[in-house]
Amino acid sequence: MRKGILSIGAAAAALSFGLTACGGESGDTTAQGAGASSSAPAAKPGKIGVILPDSKSSARWETADRKYLKEAFDAAGVQSDIQNAQGDKTAFQTIADQMITNGATVLVIVNLDSGTGKAVLDKAKSQGVATIDYDRLTLGGSASYYVSFDNTKVGTLQGEGLAKCLTDNKADKPIIAELNGSPTDNNATLFKNGYDGVLKPKYDSGEYKKGPDQSVPDWDNAQAGTIFEQMLTQEPKIGGVLAANDGLGNAAIAVLKKQKLNGKVPVTGQDATVQGLQNILAGDQCMTVYKAIKKEADATSQLAIALAKGEKPAATATVKDTQSGRDVPAVLLDPQPIYFDNVKDVVADGFVAKDELCTGDFADKCAKAGIS
Repeated sequence: MRKGILSIGAAAAALSFGLTACGGESGDTTAQGAGASSSAPAAKPGKIGVILPDSKSSARWETADRKYLKEAFDAAGVQSDIQNAQGDKTAFQTIADQMITNGATVLVIVNLDSGTGKAVLDKAKSQGVATIDYDRLTLGGSASYYVSFDNTKVGTLQGEGLAKCLTDNKADKPIIAELNGSPTDNNATLFKNGYDGVLKPKYDSGEYKKGPDQSVPDWDNAQAGTIFEQMLTQEPKIGGVLAANDGLGNAAIAVLKKQKLNGKVPVTGQDATVQGLQNILAGDQCMTVYKAIKKEADATSQLAIALAKGEKPAATATVKDTQSGRDVPAVLLDPQPIYFDNVKDVVADGFVAKDELCTGDFADKCAKAGIS
């Protein structure tokens, strides 16, 4: 885990180097000009607008992303406006329009779907506003940059995690249910590509049996519970659940608890939320995927701040927009698998506080997991 965290830091450092180098080149050009221009005061940075998607699909958007982005912008002395669309596509577009009208020179978005996101990005571009796709790539969009994790790898880790837990449980030809993310979220597609890459060969060989496979609109946890309840009614002998994030995983666990199957049927997750980690400590969830949100937010804020200052920062990679064919400048960070024996690393990294995680009955479980 430590090695993984260091690799994330290295990616952020690489981005920081790119920004520094770019800024240095700008300074060198000025120094070669007239003497008067070299002592001219720097232009005041522009304003940065950020639109988060919702607060119910995952706690991270309000508890982590907002906090880390705001701290970075404030530390740099750059004015910012961070709002949450709460899953409303009309509100998403209205917020974007207001931010542009109110003088945003950089717009950072987490799209609700590619159609809405593209409309917002295209309008911003037409107004001369620089744009960043944060966490989710807008297919067919025009974002100047994209910052996220390697989302196919996230899915691969989930598939490998479920396989590990099934092996530990000595499961014999288990029936696997797949509870996928929103069909309008490109990340959900990438996650599924990753875990299906692990699971399909096992289906083909007969090691596992493919069971119900369904996407959850808008990552809605309540709908996920209903969908999984129907899955379990359809196939009572489900032996493993590939849930695309901790919220969907918890919805499945709640249904399994009603049937006294929790802990007997491995369930995956993603985001290393307090709830997800507590489910792991309790033995109800077999693993989650930790994405160091602060590193993602820091990489994004560095790009946004540079753009607000009129710089053209360098990215560390590109990703292919499968709809437009465009290579989008990108920063991709490494995700990490989390099981019972390394939950402590998420706490040590400062992402989750011990006092919040190890409450009540979880105090003893934390101690057993080495969380001190």
